[in-house]
Amino acid sequence: MINRLRKWARGVKRDAVALYLAARDPRTPWLVKGLAMIVVGYAFSPIDLIPDFIPVLGLVDDLLILPAGIWLAIRLIPEPIMAEYKASAEGLLERPVSRLAAAVIVFIWLASAGFVGWLGLSHLCHQR
Repeated sequence: MINRLRKWARGVKRDAVALYLAARDPRTPWLVKGLAMIVVGYAFSPIDLIPDFIPVLGLVDDLLILPAGIWLAIRLIPEPIMAEYKASAEGLLERPVSRLAAAVIVFIWLASAGFVGWLGLSHLCHQR
């Protein structure tokens, strides 16, 4: 059950990336481009139709509305274009993860937090 859910989630993620790529293609009809951009924008927007803090209902838009919008937009894009961009999306999502880059980012965050803490402490010490 969990593996099926993970596979479904990976498919939705791949389809969202493919939809973004297809929306930028001049062969995609302009009305479908608009729908695709709305769906992709909603997917990445911090604002939800139903806020996530509402129990159960808050996840409805993430679990139902978003996949339905992706499904509809994909159905409206010509098949050859969508197949091309699904393959491209697979390639983009299979990029290797750089542990060095992750370590550098973690270091920058920790250094920034330490610097802000040092500034706060020095400010407090100088006020006394």
